[in-house]
Order: sequence, then structure tokens, then C-alpha cells
Amino acid sequence: MLKYVTRRLLITIPVLIGVTIVISSIIYIAPGNPARIALGANARPAAVAELERQMGLNQPPWIRYLEWLWGVLHGNLGESIRTQRSVIQMIANRLPATLELALSSMVLTFIIALPLGVISAVKQYTWADNLSMLFAIFWISMPSFWLALILILLFSVQWSLFPISGRATPVFTTAWLVSLILPAVATGTRRAGLLTRITRSSMLEVLNEDYIRTARGKGIGEKSVIYTHAMKNAMIPVITLIGLQIPAIFGGSVIIETVFSWPGMGRLLVNSVLQRDYPVVQGLVLVYAIIVVASNLLVDVAYGYFDPRIEYE
Repeated sequence: MLKYVTRRLLITIPVLIGVTIVISSIIYIAPGNPARIALGANARPAAVAELERQMGLNQPPWIRYLEWLWGVLHGNLGESIRTQRSVIQMIANRLPATLELALSSMVLTFIIALPLGVISAVKQYTWADNLSMLFAIFWISMPSFWLALILILLFSVQWSLFPISGRATPVFTTAWLVSLILPAVATGTRRAGLLTRITRSSMLEVLNEDYIRTARGKGIGEKSVIYTHAMKNAMIPVITLIGLQIPAIFGGSVIIETVFSWPGMGRLLVNSVLQRDYPVVQGLVLVYAIIVVASNLLVDVAYGYFDPRIEYE
């Protein structure tokens, strides 16, 4: 196990470097000049050139990237060319809000999808199965940003049950929880629909296995058969889907944070792209990549818990 984890961590180094190269290349060639944006469209060319020199934009892109990468290797993500603030500090201020939204949406996904998927498989072709699949198809077909707008219109504007936008502080209070509900629902329900279908398919496959019929023939209770024997063996495809959904959750949070004015990394990323704040964009993408790589590594390690036959070489 230790050798496997070490090898995976070593493999992530070129992956992260490749991600930063691609993102840096895209933002450097994208139209728009940070100095021109900062000074306005009517600024004099001499003033724009001077600000470019102060921002370090007069250097070739590859030199700017290497300087940024050298700083990253020494624990420094640089400074924002707009605010002159430390990028690490800016990300640290926004990271908790993004993690709150991502984790709460994942918990909501599990709470909805796993019971519905199991019930749908056990009660195959009944009204419970049909209702669960109707739920899954409906939410899969609903884009997250559209659902977010509908939730705001109904629960915030029409019924005034939840705040329209923003994140209440301090955390772990009633006001904070109320402000978190709509963004979490908008982020998690679509994933819940997909996970419900996968859970149902995996459970149906396992429930038709010989060892399940043998367990029932021995007189083992139905609940024990489902939750002890079947469900654990059906989790491998579900865990695989969870690993694939983690990047989607963090990617979707960019839109959801913008819609709900949630003060997370996604909203900061959108603003930084619009302002062509290169160091902030590079730092945020690097953090997103690290989170995704780490979460996928945890998913791979979890395979061994649910299926002891899996060996890590």
C-alpha cells in the first residue's frame, strides 16, 4: 500500500506541472491586457506600458511561467497583479467556503442516492422503483445553474425562506446552515440522480449472484443479505463514479458560487479570469488540481476496503 501511494504521489508531480503549463498557456494567449483593464480603455499607451513593466508583463510568457513555477517550488504562489495581495492568503480566505459547499453537496448526494438506489433495486419494477428512476432522470436532466435560479425564484424571492445569496458567518450556526442549503441542493441533486441509477444497476447485478441466493437459502435475514453481503460488493462502481464526480462538483461550484454570490474559490476564479489576474488564476487552478488528484487517490485506496481481493502493487 505504501509503495502504491508513494508511486501515485510521484506520478502526480508531472501531472500538476502539465496542468499549470496548459492553463498558463491559455491565459497568456487569451485576449485582454491586465494593465489596459486596470487603467481603462482611454488610458495613454505610455501609462499602459509603464504599468505592464511594473506588473512584469513585459517579459516573455515562458519566463513569467518559470518564475512563477520557481516560486511555487519554494511555497510561494506569487502576488495578485491587481491587488498586490499574496495569492496564498487570498486562496486561504476562500478555500473554506468552497470546501463547505463541496462537502455538503456530496453528503446530500449520498443521503439521497444510496437509499434510493438500494430501494429501487430491491423493489424492482414496483412503484418505488419507478418513482426513484423518475427522480433520477428528472434531476440528471436539470442543469445546475438552471436549478439554482429556480430555487432562488421559489424559495428566496417567492416564499422568502432562504437568503438569495451570500454566506452567513460565523460558521456552524443556524444562519450559516440556512445560507448553505440552496447552493448545496443546486450542486448535489444532479449528481444524486446519476448516482441513484448507478447504485441501482450495481445492486441488481449483485443481487442476482449465486452467493446472494445461497445466503438467502441459509435463512439469513433479508436486511443482512442486502446491507452486509450485497451492498458492500456493489460499492465498487459507485465509488468509481464518486471519483469521477469530484472534479465535476468542484467545477460546478464555479457556476453555483457565481449564481449565489458564494465567497469561494470558484467566484474568485471567475473574477480573476475577467481581470486577467494571471497569478491568482494559476494558483487557483493548481489548488483545484491538487484537490482532485488527492480525492481520486483516496477513492483508489477505498477500493481495497470494499473489495479485499484488490491488491496494490
